[in-house]
Amino acid sequence: MNLLLTVFEIAAPVFLLSAIGFVWVKLGFEYRLQFVTRFAMTLAVPSLIFVALMQTEIPGGDLSRFTLATIAANLVLAVVFWVIVKVLKLEQRTYLSPLIFGNTGNLGLPLCIFAFGQAGLGYAVIFLAVTALFSFTYGIYLVAGKGAFGQVIRQPMVWATLLGALFLWQDWETPLFLTNTLDLLGQMAVPMMLVTVGVAIARLTSRSLHRAIWLSLLKLAVCFALGWGVAILFGLETIAFGVLVLQMCTPVAVTSYLLAERFEADADAVAGMVMVSTVLSVAALPGVLAIVL
Repeated sequence: MNLLLTVFEIAAPVFLLSAIGFVWVKLGFEYRLQFVTRFAMTLAVPSLIFVALMQTEIPGGDLSRFTLATIAANLVLAVVFWVIVKVLKLEQRTYLSPLIFGNTGNLGLPLCIFAFGQAGLGYAVIFLAVTALFSFTYGIYLVAGKGAFGQVIRQPMVWATLLGALFLWQDWETPLFLTNTLDLLGQMAVPMMLVTVGVAIARLTSRSLHRAIWLSLLKLAVCFALGWGVAILFGLETIAFGVLVLQMCTPVAVTSYLLAERFEADADAVAGMVMVSTVLSVAALPGVLAIVL
């Protein structure tokens, strides 16, 4: 009973905030998705990442091992789903990106914060940074059919990660007034991202739900198994283990739909996967939490 209550207390705020965004749009209220998303990704999330890395107390060896585990997990995931897409004869431009990339920022980051606290945030930020770099390069290449490596250096999240890692390595601290300012900006990121997920889901429409259901179930099963296996292989301790598995199991990223829309893949099919996998995560992620806690 205590475990169920703990899982509920961790997961409920994540999905309630998303539900607020969903209901807000369904009631007809205005929500400027492009502005909020740009503000979050340009200022709030980079501030959260930088401060989390600068102030993390995770030992260097554990952080390095987790980073290597994250890279390995994402590479293996990409190979496994590439094989699956080929075997099932699915269109690579449409299905491979949403199968590989999860919502590690909007859902994964808040869930890891609520579940594992500041230590969990440090690990979750590393996972987010690795997947963001992967998404800005290989992810765009999958959908657009061309490279997008130049976009990496234009992403504030990338620079926040590099600067945060530098400050962590050198044991530097920003002046207190600046730290407090960045910390306040970073605190905006979690509620903004969660409400935005709900808004985005409310505005999606799709007729391709049958295939989306079994692909979403397949994604969850494969990601859980790979995350668990990689965490064991790298000998991750409890919090790092839990963060890796949770982040691997996050639903399809909304950005996969935006990329499909922009580069004229089957956006309707991707929208179905975003909606189904996010709804599935309401039941699945608390279950995953119960296992890893």
